[in-house]
Formats: sequence, structure tokens, C-alpha cells
Amino acid sequence: MPRITAIHERTVPISSDIGNAYINFSSMTLTVVAVVTDVIREGKPVIGYGFNSNGRYGPGWLVRDRLVPRLVNATAADLSTDDGTNLDPTKVWDTMMSNEKPGGHGERAVAVGCVDMAVWDATAKIAGKPLFQLLADQEGRVADPSVFVYAAGGYYQPGKGIPGLLDEMRSYLDRGYSVVKMKIAGAPLAEDIERIEAVLDILGPGQQLAVDANGRLNRDEALAYSAALAQYPLFWYEEPVDPLDYQLHAEVAAHSTLPIATGENLMSFADARNLIRHGGLQPERDWLQFDCALSYGLVEYRRTLEMLRENGWSWTRCIPHGGHQLSLNIAAGLGLGGNESYPDLFQPYGGFPDGVEVIDGHVTLPELPGIGFEAKSDLWAVLKDLA
Repeated sequence: MPRITAIHERTVPISSDIGNAYINFSSMTLTVVAVVTDVIREGKPVIGYGFNSNGRYGPGWLVRDRLVPRLVNATAADLSTDDGTNLDPTKVWDTMMSNEKPGGHGERAVAVGCVDMAVWDATAKIAGKPLFQLLADQEGRVADPSVFVYAAGGYYQPGKGIPGLLDEMRSYLDRGYSVVKMKIAGAPLAEDIERIEAVLDILGPGQQLAVDANGRLNRDEALAYSAALAQYPLFWYEEPVDPLDYQLHAEVAAHSTLPIATGENLMSFADARNLIRHGGLQPERDWLQFDCALSYGLVEYRRTLEMLRENGWSWTRCIPHGGHQLSLNIAAGLGLGGNESYPDLFQPYGGFPDGVEVIDGHVTLPELPGIGFEAKSDLWAVLKDLA
């Protein structure tokens, strides 16, 4: 039976002078982990790797103090499938969450998400499959390695201005993206409208713009933006208000003629369920952005997907936040609507394996064991020394 013999953690800076409507990233950090197993392949132990998405600070202290001791002290039976052939990510998750009270998710959700990513990477490697194929097999579906991706950027930055914004957006379109996203609500509405119109002017046939307010707006501001944006053919209007104000979400959604996208800052299944129950979102129009790396990992995310199915939502309405390869594999294996991408930001943790290109807004995942981190050379240069 496989067991976890060690977990290595490192918290590293991903600082930048960019900003959205709420925060700047000048002191942002990220935690990377390596989960070492006693399973030997080609003379070496199988190791899974993981990290948290951008926008939440690295929770390394929590990984070290609470999660690592529980996992390395667990027996093989505590962590393995009943037939003893592989790790069981659900049992691993249950072990991490032992002696934890419900609620109060916050940074704990991010820490568990880091380790959970690494566990799924190791599990797929032990099975000798790409994670997307493993997930498809578990669901009894055919994996589709072609995944829609959009380019996220358009941050506020000192000295950038509209010319810099347009240069950035053109670079994404030139690389094959059909949907680009920019930040709003960090400037006055009139200035944001000027920025939006400038980007719309450079889009060609089949290309669209999404806008993201990062939950910054109050009721009156959100409704004013909604009214002003209604005249434009936007892909979506993202996170207009505080992510936990479900009643206000419902009011904005009722007034909006544009698709609403939200969910990246909800940290658990329970939060996601409350959004679906009370947020006023429309399954045929709106988009859900839950990021498993920030919300207890893929084990929890699958519970959320089942809840969505029970409430009449198609999984194709899910386009996760974060731009990482775990969500790419989930999208390909479980049939999500796509994934976020940061072509130039938060590297090397986002993006695709080397050689993968964006063609007509889609990428095709190669057949790589696990999540495929080893095939992204700049990321592997960071991860390989961790264990």
C-alpha cells in the first residue's frame, strides 16, 4: 500500500507592481509543495507537486504545522485505495482535515488545496496516466484534451495607460487567444469605459472582451457599471461585488443584461452552494469560476460539481480561476467550459507544457503522466529541487 513518506514546502515571492481594483501584488507570495511517496518508478520515488493559485498568500506555515504531521504519521491504510494499488485522494483529504472544525475556511482552504494538488499529481503518476485521463476514466466519460482558454491581464500599472493596455491585449490576440480580460473598478467609471472602448476597437471577428471588478463595487456602483456596460458585447462582467454578498449578487444579476462570472473567492463547497442557492445566477447565461487550488482542492471541487449538477447547472458553465495546469486537466477530463490563462503574469506557475500553443482560443494537452509539471521547463526548474 502506498504511503506518504515526506512533504517538502517552500514559500516564494511572486511579487509584481501590477494591481487590480482591490490589491497590488508587490508583496504577494505562493507556497509550493512536494509530496513524496514510497512508490518506486524507474528507480525513484513517485513525487507529486502542487502550489496555490495567485491572489492568496502562500500558506506554508499551515501546511507545516497542521497538514504535514497528519499525513506523514498516517498509516498506508489511512491513505490508500481499498485494493492497495494507489493513493486515495479522498482518504488523504479526510486525513488532512481530521480534527478541523467546519466553517472558517480562509487560509486553511488554500493550504489543503496546495497539498491536494500534489496528491492528485502523485496519484495519476502512480496510475501511469495523465490526470485528465484518470479523471475521465473515473467518471466513465471520454476525455477531450482540447480546452478553451482565455487570456487574463489588463491590470492597472504605473505609467501603463491605454497604449500599454492595447499593446498587451494585441499580444494575447497575436498568440491565438480569442477572449481577453481586463480589470475595471480601479479607476472612475468614465475612465474604465474609455479603456474598454479602446480594447473593443482592436478586436476582430470572433474575438471578445471580458471585464473583472474583483468584488470592489458597492451596490450603486455595481448597478451603474452594469447599466454602462450593457451597450457593449462583453464576454462577461466578473465579480462585481463582494463574493460573499449573495443577496447583492442576486440584485446585480437581475439588472444585468450581460453574463455574470463569479466564484473565484469562494473557499468551499458550502460557499459555492450558497452562491447557487441565493446568488440569483442563471445556469444558461452566467459563469462559475471556483478554483480548486484555493478551495480545498479537487476532492472538494468534485463535491461542488455534483452539487451543480443537482441544481441544473452544466459543468460547461465552469471556467476556473487561476491559470494552472491542474484546472486544465480537470477541464479536459471532466468536460468543463475552459480555463483561465495568464500568458505573461504569475510565471512560472501558470501556463502550459512547453510546445503547447493557443490555436483559435484552445490548447490541446499532451499525454503526460500526472499533471504534467515536468514538461514546463521554467516551472520544473523551480519544482525539481524541492524534494
